[in-house]
Amino acid sequence: MIPVYPASAEITLALRPLLHPRFQMLADGISEFTFANMFLFRQAHGYKISMLAEDLPVIHGKDAGASFFMLPFGLPDAAVLNRLFCDHGQMKCVSAEQKSVFENLGYRVVEDRDNFDYLYLRKDLAELSGRKFHKKRNLVKAFAESHNYEGRPLLEEYLGDALQILEDWRQAHDTPGDYAAAREALEKSWDLQLCGGIYYVENRPVAYTLGEELAKGTSFVIHFEKAVSGYKGLFQFINQAFASILPDMYVTINREQDLGDDGLRRAKHSYKPSGYVEKYRVFPQI
Repeated sequence: MIPVYPASAEITLALRPLLHPRFQMLADGISEFTFANMFLFRQAHGYKISMLAEDLPVIHGKDAGASFFMLPFGLPDAAVLNRLFCDHGQMKCVSAEQKSVFENLGYRVVEDRDNFDYLYLRKDLAELSGRKFHKKRNLVKAFAESHNYEGRPLLEEYLGDALQILEDWRQAHDTPGDYAAAREALEKSWDLQLCGGIYYVENRPVAYTLGEELAKGTSFVIHFEKAVSGYKGLFQFINQAFASILPDMYVTINREQDLGDDGLRRAKHSYKPSGYVEKYRVFPQI
């Protein structure tokens, strides 16, 4: 089904039964390394997949014309690794555990800070207790006291409402951002087994959250969180509300990267992350 490198194939839903269980067994919790993420962002990053020796998949693509590869499930032997670097120039989404391996092999390892995932204790986001969350609690309380709201599981019957939220969100932004991936995530949420919540104010759909588990089921990653404008405290409310309904088995919530955006970085830090999922890029020594 997956051709041998250097031949490659598109990432399609037909590959999910093969790849999804393998992604679920990864312990590092890198947000890119879920089947849904690979499928939904296959066009944005030009993802293709090939098979190396010993049943080892490699994912490769291009960002802004720069070729890269990723090895979510392990490293091949030195000769194959050298060929991949010759063909693509760099490796993305290298874990903290793999970092020392590449350094010992003589490669140049660079911290990819803009793509660190932000980790939060689920209990912290659900309870917002203590002085450090005082402002967040006030915003959630103000929203809850000012509006007649309702939260529901994001089941198939509510997908039309979620799509309307997404369209309203898109109209309020100058650039599309992750609109295409977010729309397909809703349209194929059942096939991808994504789950989330949708929120209403006076029966108007105003926000939704969509994600999945990772890190061997110990963490839940928020892939998409969209809301309409005009409701002060809405984002803080849905953040807290969704965290409060997640099962205790999820110790952490992964809210993905800030992509180097200063405003997004400040917003993510305002929730006091408990840590990060570190990622690195690797290059051959010059």
